Amino acid sequence: MAEFETTCPYAESKRKSQAPDVLQNGSVVSVETDLLIIGAGPAGAALACFLAQNGLKGIMVASTPSTADTPRAHITNMAALECLRDIGLEEACLKVAVPGESMQHTRWCRSMAGEEFARIYSWGNDPHRAGDYDAASPCDHCDIPQTVLEPILVQHATHSAFSCRFETTFLAFEREPSGTIISKVQDNLTKQVYQIRSKYLFGCDGARSQVLRQLQIPLIRKPGQGLAINLLVKVDLKHVVENRRGNLHWVMRPDEESPVFGWSCIVRMVKPWNEWMFILFPAPGAGTEFNPTAEEYLSCAKTIVGDDTLPLEILGVSKWLINEIVAEYYSDGNIFCLGDAVHRHPPLNGLGSNTCIQDAYNLAWKIAYVMKGKAGPSLLDSYSLERQPVGASIITRANQGLRDHVPVWEALGMMDPSLEVRKKDFGQLSEATPEGVARRAKLQAAIKGTAHEFHGVGVEMNQRYISEAVYLIDEQARPPLPVDPVLEHEITTFPGSRLPHAWLNTKLPGKQLSTIDLAGHGSFCVLTGVGGEKWKAAAGKAGSSLDIEIRVYSIGWSQDYEDVYFDWAERREIEEAG
Repeated sequence: MAEFETTCPYAESKRKSQAPDVLQNGSVVSVETDLLIIGAGPAGAALACFLAQNGLKGIMVASTPSTADTPRAHITNMAALECLRDIGLEEACLKVAVPGESMQHTRWCRSMAGEEFARIYSWGNDPHRAGDYDAASPCDHCDIPQTVLEPILVQHATHSAFSCRFETTFLAFEREPSGTIISKVQDNLTKQVYQIRSKYLFGCDGARSQVLRQLQIPLIRKPGQGLAINLLVKVDLKHVVENRRGNLHWVMRPDEESPVFGWSCIVRMVKPWNEWMFILFPAPGAGTEFNPTAEEYLSCAKTIVGDDTLPLEILGVSKWLINEIVAEYYSDGNIFCLGDAVHRHPPLNGLGSNTCIQDAYNLAWKIAYVMKGKAGPSLLDSYSLERQPVGASIITRANQGLRDHVPVWEALGMMDPSLEVRKKDFGQLSEATPEGVARRAKLQAAIKGTAHEFHGVGVEMNQRYISEAVYLIDEQARPPLPVDPVLEHEITTFPGSRLPHAWLNTKLPGKQLSTIDLAGHGSFCVLTGVGGEKWKAAAGKAGSSLDIEIRVYSIGWSQDYEDVYFDWAERREIEEAG
């Protein structure tokens, strides 16, 4: 996706109180820090949070005035929420998020207030898929616009000893023979250029990443799918969605003329139910050069709403290109890139900011262990090996998600340039004819085909890591992926896979928690069961020898935690004493 301006201020006094010492070296001001993050979006701010969880301090700079001022990313999935849950931020996110039941459907319609063509359950709300989502994670999908999520992350990072400096543009870096990185940055308010010396540099600076560009990391590019135009719209549609609840609504008019720049539209909820993002897609083959007037945008938006009596205001307009791009690798020595800098794609499947957060979570603990002398620098090589394949898979899935809508457009009669042909094709949907039967069946199958976007628990949760950091020497062959790895979640304890979630209880009444809650928190974790006392002793010795914390929990009858549903017994793939 393209980049946008961002806003949401933080107290200058807070920034000053956490600013590192500034050294005067001739006429050049030099700032010293171990960790320098370029970018304060979901990737950069999350990285600062996860590094701070491990007791590290650093500086985060961003060229923007503050956090995001447009609600780009919004769907927050279970995998990302597990990362935020690990540092105690899940509750803060859920307090400001739109809950999952408001994401109940994705719809296809003539207008928001008009004729509905079809709908599909989405984001875990399909009753037939509820068990799959419950088995996957202790977290649930929710909707948090980027304008709301970023301030939570930045505030947490700054309260945890990470200095955040907005209005600061990264210009270039140099590496000394010692490995120290000298980054040249500019204060956008004073125009002063100064240096920041660091041990590590993190390029979280979005799709136009200067860090990635200077590293000259090659990009794997596939043909893009054109232009999209975002209209941020204020209009109260509470009465419209009362019986049509959902956070995504495809609007199209097959049997009417539409402006070329607004051939079809996704209406996306931002705030229930009076703020929306109208994402306009131009007609296929129409190019990317569109400059509609304010009046044309307003007319198009009113037609999409379908009720001229409702007051409507366009709050902002922005454009972005539909990319399918991933970096060949994510790191170069002590410089690491993550987030949109290394994977760029449309918002289909809602994978963008979620993948940024998971990039940061993967990298942060490794940086901490190396800096604290608990692991060798070679551990950092695993970051790119583990996360680049994930990036490649999500840019492919997101773009395929858009292509999956083409059969819907064809079934609705959208694709022919002739209005008369479109009227004829769309009209068949109402006919008691063989053609009508065939077209209705085609539409039904096409809508079902979009399930890979709206029920993609597999693509969200099935990350498989393969690197030198994953011990596989004494393992048998890895079990094959599910038949449909996009729709189906693979629950396995095979090394390199996500730890299976299972709800646990204590013997006496206490708070229910997940196996996910036992792991993480900056420490290694061993899970065993009845008869597994030897593992507790071994973990203690290993932790003492390596000077690392290894927490050990026993799960089972009369153990530390009770497997009351017997889910862990079914998912652990080892014997009790293992």
